[in-house]
Amino acid sequence: MHAIDKVIKPQIVGMDIANINQLTARIQSSMVNNYSAKAAVEIAVYDLWGKLYNSPLYKMLGGGSPELETDITISVDDVDKMVADSLLAIEQGFKILKIKIGKNIDADIERVKAIYQAVNGAGQIRLDVNQGWTAKQTVFAAKALEDAGVQLELIEQPVKSQDIDGMRYVTQRVSTPIMADESAFSPKQVIHLIQTGAADIINIKLMKTAGLSNAIRIADIAAIYDVDCMIGCMLEGSIGVAAAAHLASARASVISKIDLDGPALGQYDPVEGGVNFDHAAITLSDGPGLGIQSIKGLQELTNGVWQ
Repeated sequence: MHAIDKVIKPQIVGMDIANINQLTARIQSSMVNNYSAKAAVEIAVYDLWGKLYNSPLYKMLGGGSPELETDITISVDDVDKMVADSLLAIEQGFKILKIKIGKNIDADIERVKAIYQAVNGAGQIRLDVNQGWTAKQTVFAAKALEDAGVQLELIEQPVKSQDIDGMRYVTQRVSTPIMADESAFSPKQVIHLIQTGAADIINIKLMKTAGLSNAIRIADIAAIYDVDCMIGCMLEGSIGVAAAAHLASARASVISKIDLDGPALGQYDPVEGGVNFDHAAITLSDGPGLGIQSIKGLQELTNGVWQ
């Protein structure tokens, strides 16, 4: 909150909300790193930009369908629990499962085989290794799963974020598409990943890119190179994820994969209006900006900072 109130805010107060490019450039240059703070301010600014022109954000960004479909994350656990969670997700209408692994490679292979067999074609399988394997381990695991008849949609960030050579080693040796996540924060990093053949897919997250402006750049860069993207999220609530959903709609030609299940996993959503998260179905409002009408329980502090 200090970064927003004391560093970013003084640099943008008084600027014209219509000058969205100037505004976001000022936000990005306001400090080094602190991606989440910049992202939060950019999301608010883009919301106001849409409100200024009385148009939903996804239409301001180019237009698209207000209907999206997300996958669901299956957390790493023992095999029986992961199989049960996967089957429950299928029953709830999810057609794509993102399986978290990366603890122990032999156990991981058995987890994936068991889930794939249990699901029996009712849903696609994505693997999120969370930097848990080496490059050679990834090649071994991918080929073992391929030989066992397991068809995966993708493998996400199998190696350490800084190991771009390792990513390229894997990408060149397996048929399953490899997706960069922690290796892909900035537009420059994405260009390097694509030009060196280190990844087949790029995972865009607003909390990595420091907001929408860089996320838009990354999507447009990927489109130039004909590289698919996923839109993902971290631990942000429905407001931050709503902004990501609007971007996904507006750049649907390149953002072909949706991983925005965070709000649907919460006990309740205090946000009224905006984006509706109903299991796998995500529906964008046609209200201006993000379409948010109110937030239950929001209170203003004496210094003007919301809590």
